[in-house]
Amino acid sequence: MTMERKLYWGIGILSILIFAGSFFMPGKSSGKNDLPWHIEHPTPDTTRIFGLTLGSSTAGEAEQRFREEAKPSLFKSPDGQLVAEMFFEQVTLAELRSRIVINIAVPAAELQAMYERGLRISTMGSGKKITPAPDDAARLRELPISSLTYMPSIRLDEEIFLKRFGQPSRRIREKKSGSVHWLYPQNGLDIALGGKEKPVLQYVPPRDFDKLLQPLLLNGEALN
Repeated sequence: MTMERKLYWGIGILSILIFAGSFFMPGKSSGKNDLPWHIEHPTPDTTRIFGLTLGSSTAGEAEQRFREEAKPSLFKSPDGQLVAEMFFEQVTLAELRSRIVINIAVPAAELQAMYERGLRISTMGSGKKITPAPDDAARLRELPISSLTYMPSIRLDEEIFLKRFGQPSRRIREKKSGSVHWLYPQNGLDIALGGKEKPVLQYVPPRDFDKLLQPLLLNGEALN
């Protein structure tokens, strides 16, 4: 193994240790807004994560927070449902690189108009991806975030999530993928664990948790 490769792996292992350690150190306060377990609820129906309040912070504020320009897209599911997202390819939080997707709250009529003005449409297995027109992309940056999905670049043991979040209120396994969702409705949090796959953490305001739960109930089986 070359010296450069050794250095690369050494830095990678150090990042994992720092991140995992941050989960297990309750007294650690520096950079707490960079940690996925630091969830706040300014009101009973709102969630604040990574320094962003879902439902009021805008996509533009997220770009400032993460210091990265996001890629806006519209998605149309096979059943015709439209959603607007902004994708952050590389965000560094708590010394760990991750990907983040934010869903944007767009009024239905406005979202449909954006779809009709879309520049490019790509067919995907789960529907269609649409590139919005420049004016619509700018508009998306002005609108509030409805949910946030955090995808760390490393796998984490279940023990880490139990240590930080406690036992989930329920677990549901997806029938198709086999991923197991740990659900924390009081925090507006869904943690998807897929064995050797990296975890996916999705945050919503607690009042919107049913929007996450219902698809899982339809396409999964309860484990507890």
